[in-house]
Order: sequence, then structure tokens, then C-alpha cells
Amino acid sequence: MSLVHLKNKKTGITYVYESVGYWDKEKKQTRNHRKCIGKLDPVTGELIPSKKYTDGLKEIINQKEKKRGPVPSTTYQRRFYGATYLFDAISAKLGLTEDLARCFPESYPQILSLAYYLVLEDRNPMSRFSRWAKTHVHPYGKSLPSQRSSELFGSITENAKHHFFLLQSKRRLREEYLAYDTTSVSSYSKALKQVKYGKNKDHDPLPQINLALLYGETSGLPVAYRKLPGNIADVKTIRTLLADVDFLKQKEVKVVMDRGFYSEKNINAFYQDHVKFLIGARTSLKFVRKTLDDVRQKMITRAHYDSGCNLYYVSFLTDWDYSEVKKRTGELMTDKKRLYLHLFYNDQKATDDKMAFNKLLDRLEEELQSGRRNPEHERLYTRYYKWKETPVRGLSLTPKNEAIAKAERDFGYFALISNGIKDPIEALEIYRTKDLIEKAFGNLKERLNLRRTSVSSEENLEGKLFVQFIALFYLSYIKKAMSEHQLFKRYTIQELLDELDVVEQYRQPGGHTHIGELTKKQMDLYQALGVDPPALV
Repeated sequence: MSLVHLKNKKTGITYVYESVGYWDKEKKQTRNHRKCIGKLDPVTGELIPSKKYTDGLKEIINQKEKKRGPVPSTTYQRRFYGATYLFDAISAKLGLTEDLARCFPESYPQILSLAYYLVLEDRNPMSRFSRWAKTHVHPYGKSLPSQRSSELFGSITENAKHHFFLLQSKRRLREEYLAYDTTSVSSYSKALKQVKYGKNKDHDPLPQINLALLYGETSGLPVAYRKLPGNIADVKTIRTLLADVDFLKQKEVKVVMDRGFYSEKNINAFYQDHVKFLIGARTSLKFVRKTLDDVRQKMITRAHYDSGCNLYYVSFLTDWDYSEVKKRTGELMTDKKRLYLHLFYNDQKATDDKMAFNKLLDRLEEELQSGRRNPEHERLYTRYYKWKETPVRGLSLTPKNEAIAKAERDFGYFALISNGIKDPIEALEIYRTKDLIEKAFGNLKERLNLRRTSVSSEENLEGKLFVQFIALFYLSYIKKAMSEHQLFKRYTIQELLDELDVVEQYRQPGGHTHIGELTKKQMDLYQALGVDPPALV
């Protein structure tokens, strides 16, 4: 099923149709059944569903809920319920169930159940879902063999996926910044077109795809994702990011990203598209270096110290030399744009930088002396060392003390630039929330079994990524709640889920159900996670 947009030339109204393909035996060709589900808003471009379509969705959801309800049984049943009840409550709170039902009316219970399984059963493959489904209460209520799950993955269309992103973004995105980053996912597959050799962030020698993820800085929840060819560098993804963010229909876009995405071209793109940004910048950049050299000593004083962040800071309003080439004329336009430069110094970071630098020098010396030189380190060899080799004494290394001292001078310093945040501490706090996205990638790869792409077709890969993206909502919500209530001092995520998972649901002949006893610890955990404990009867 796909969505088709057709514009009425007389009225100018764009109608949206659900299009389902089928094989016409008589004409021996593919044909389409189309059903009008609404029209596009002429201002926002969003779908305005028709009353008939909305009523139909409600009926589908009601029918599904009826199917999921108590079923007369002649035997007693006992299944684990406590953790999946928590996921049900989170789904309702975040609008996941409602939005998935609108976008995937036929398959949303299966999507939810697979997502529940991925979160609850840490790192287990999809092939074990059927075993888990027999012992747990879950939205689909039945087993889903590997073949059926592959069919489900293949049925998740790009249109439906983006419609879900849009519905979710309307629930939360207002003033928050969007954290953006990419990670690499290795693959053995030779059938996936975007699997390429590139810079692997886990230092894995396999070819890979890259995965880009947008996260809400305030909500702590994922917003959207897309996959990229494995050989695409981070710095080249900004233009596509701006196009992706545009489909979310936000009046004002604000993004935060690390210094790996910095380039003059990207900063110009942000100004051109009126995007508010906060981005890390290298201290070696000319305009950063000039300012830092002027204030290097006087900024490390009590007047510039913040006890809450445990660092020194100074901030400047400066100019960005903006340039743009007009598409139609090819004319180069230049201008001055307002830019805030925030400089920071941290004693602990200075110590960490020094230790890391000395380890690097040790490695460079070992590689040179052993003759096992790393091609990626050739520039570093010549930057920090002179060497001479003789038949008698062998290799003699001489450190370039001036170059080493120059590198050490910047230990502990770092810089942020923004066109919208003038307060340095506010900028730092927002930038530090970018850690959310790095942790999200860790969740995807470790808990959600995404170290390798274990699919062989493009369609199945897209579907599996989407289900894992849905699972990421639950992990992100739980992690944020656990952090706010300091639960990580007592539990890991898995330990907390295991504590709740032991709560059972009992089903008696005739369909009557009741819940097993709850301990005070379990009730306190539900409350801390923002969920009312399940009713015992």
C-alpha cells in the first residue's frame, strides 16, 4: 500500500489516496485500487483526513482491541504481564499506539509486539520471538514466525513511515533543539546497495551502512532516522538533513551537533535556510584560534568560573563571513552574519587530553621503531618526530618539542558556536544533552541487536530499522525517567524490567482476568516511571 497525491486542476485541492496494487489476470498487468482518505492542507501540506477515513480507522482500532480482549477459554492461563503493561502505558502516553494505528492499520499490533520483545529480551534475535510470545501478554497476542516477520518488515512503506514521523513530531516538537548524529552499522550482505566501505566508528573492517538519527533535546525521545551509504562522510549529510527536517513542518528548526559536522559550507547552509544551530568547533580554526590566543590566560580566573559546570568560560559576539552562490545567476553574494563564539576550559579535560596525547605518542613511537607503520598516521609521524636510521645504531627518534608543546597548549579548551544562543552556560547544557543521541546509538547496537544487519533485502532492512526505531522510544523514555529519579544507582535498565516482568496475568475459563500480587517496590517503580500500577482485578 502507498499514498498517492492528485491535484484537482479546477479547484487546486490536492487529494490523498491509498493505492493498493493487484494483478489483473485478464489484462495481464498490474493495476491499482485507490481510495480517497482526505486532502492536503494548502498551507502546512499536512493530511486532513476525511470523516469516512477517520471513522474507518476508529472501527479498525475497535475491532483490533476487541480481538485483543478476553477470549473465552476452557483452560487456565498464566502469562507475564508487568513489563508489557508498562510498555502499553508508555505507548498510550506518547501516542505511539494511536499514530501507528493511523499509519499501519493492519500491522501495528505486530510492530508493537516486536518492539516490546526487542526491549525486554536484551540482544536476542528475532527468531526467538515466538518462544517469548507464548509466555507474555502483548498487543498482537499470537506468535509471529520468522517468515511472517520478514513479510511484516517488507510491508513497511516509506510513505507510512514518514507519516508516523510527522504525527509524532506534532506531539512534541516546539522549542526544543534537535540533536543529530550518525553511526555505522556493519553488514555481511552483498545484496544491499548502500553497503559500502567507509570510516567505521567502531573500527570494524566490514563494509557498512550509515544511520542518521534525530533526537529531541528536551523530550529525550527519537524524532526521525534515515540510512545512508556507508561511504558518506558526516560533513556531507547536512543538506539532506535540512530537507529531512523540512518535511516535519516546523516553523523554526534548531539543531545541535558535534564538531565532526563543522564546515564553512554547512554553516552557510544553516544561515541560508534560517536554521538555528549549536555546533562544536575545533580550537585550531583561524577565527577560534585568534580569539582564544587573546583570552587564553585571563579566562582562567575566578570571574569566569562556573561551579555548576566545573569549568571556566568566556563568550563573544562576532561576525561570520557568509557567502552564497545564487543558483540562477551564479553570482557570489557575501555578507556578515551574527555568530556567538563560546570558549571553555576544564581542568579534568586538560588532564584527560594530556593522557590521551601521551598514549598516542607512545603508539607512534612503537610503530616507527617496530617498522609496522600505520598509513593513517604518516602525517602524525612527520608532525611530531624526526628520525635517522643507521646500520649500527638502527632507528633514532627525536621528538619535535615545539610541535608537541603547540598541541599541549590547547589541552582542556573547547569551543561552541551558535547563531541563536548567546548565553555560554545555556549553550553548554544544551550541547551536553547531545550525549542522549550517543547513548541512543549504543541502545540500538547493543540492546536492540543492531551490530550487524541480518537481512538480505532493502525492504526488510527498512522494516527492521523502523521496528527498532519504535523500540528506541521505550528505552529512551525509561532511561530519562530512571535518570530523573536516580534509579540507576540501584538498577540497570534490564534489572528494572526484570523486576516488573515477573508480575503475572491470570486468565480463567470464560475470559475473566486478574493480576498477581504487586510488591511495594514494584508499585514505586511504576510511579517513578510515570505510570499507574496495574489494577489487581
